[in-house]
Amino acid sequence: MIEYGINKTGTGLQVFEPVTLGFPSRENIGKTGFSGTTIGMDAVLRSGTIIYCDVTIGDRFQTGHNVIIREKTRIGNHVSVGTGVVIEGNTQIGDNANLQSMVYIPTNTSIGDRVFIGPNAVLTNDRYPPSGTGGLVGPVIENGAAIGANVTILPGVRIGEGALVAAAAVVTRDVPAHMLAVGAPAKIRGLPSALTRKT
Repeated sequence: MIEYGINKTGTGLQVFEPVTLGFPSRENIGKTGFSGTTIGMDAVLRSGTIIYCDVTIGDRFQTGHNVIIREKTRIGNHVSVGTGVVIEGNTQIGDNANLQSMVYIPTNTSIGDRVFIGPNAVLTNDRYPPSGTGGLVGPVIENGAAIGANVTILPGVRIGEGALVAAAAVVTRDVPAHMLAVGAPAKIRGLPSALTRKT
């Protein structure tokens, strides 16, 4: 394992090389002694995983292959991050979240507990690229929400508690709790009774 900075890992860690912990952010390049990666017990890190400095992760965490997690990210317990996922810096992820392969999570995103994000979903945080107008504001995904495959969620959009977003939807506005978003641009509908989830 390649290590930068000061890393802390719990018991039961399984590493499939190559894995990098504590990779320096821009301000820490060339420095030593900075805060690296902290991971709880019983983690599984598969080959190609790179976790930057100042990242804190709870217990029973696992990655697929070729995962990147950038600095100042906080991840809860029992989180699964699939192959090819990119999580940019300053992101919050709660407990029992499941990010499928090839998901992209931008800077300044908040993801709650028990959230499912399907493969190839793309969350965005820059409303007027590349002007920088309005700053970088990532989406907020509340507890128990589920995001289908190939979904695109625009900056600052809030997906409410227990809401579902159908595959390939383009979400341009907030989705209320326990509602369904379908289409491009997504339209909001009531959640079918067969899909009602307890959060």
